[in-house]
Amino acid sequence: MESISLDSIDLRLLDALQRDASQTNQRLAAEVGISPPTCLRRVQRLREEGLIERQVALLSPGRLATALGHGLQAVIEISLDRQDTGSLDTFETRVIADDAVQQCWRVSPGPDFVLVVAARDMLDYAALTQRLFTADANVRNVKAFFSLKRAKFEPRLPLG
Repeated sequence: MESISLDSIDLRLLDALQRDASQTNQRLAAEVGISPPTCLRRVQRLREEGLIERQVALLSPGRLATALGHGLQAVIEISLDRQDTGSLDTFETRVIADDAVQQCWRVSPGPDFVLVVAARDMLDYAALTQRLFTADANVRNVKAFFSLKRAKFEPRLPLG
């Protein structure tokens, strides 16, 4: 992986976009103190270099649960019997393909994976455990923690 050079303007652009990626190019340029064409070129370069992976809307699980009915979020620790590269890759490929899996982390030490999942309710969660864990003979242990309250959720990375 080649090294990427970032100056203070790049860092200010990235920080501003992490706070609000929906703002116009003109507003972003004014906030950072550069011209709109320069801002556009710099943001495009940051995208091309892979520093900006994608832009998304962050939904409120609590408000969405109220609108749709129930909502359940869980953090799940998974330990596998076999931890060879092929077994880890196979499990990872299968779980990241499931829409209910919001995050998948391969971790060490302790469990092999930590997942963050969203389900409509406990029946939906039970179906998720069946298709992702119970049916997999290599899954040794599953430990789930159910969210009672989201005290903080901040996808913003510190840049300073």
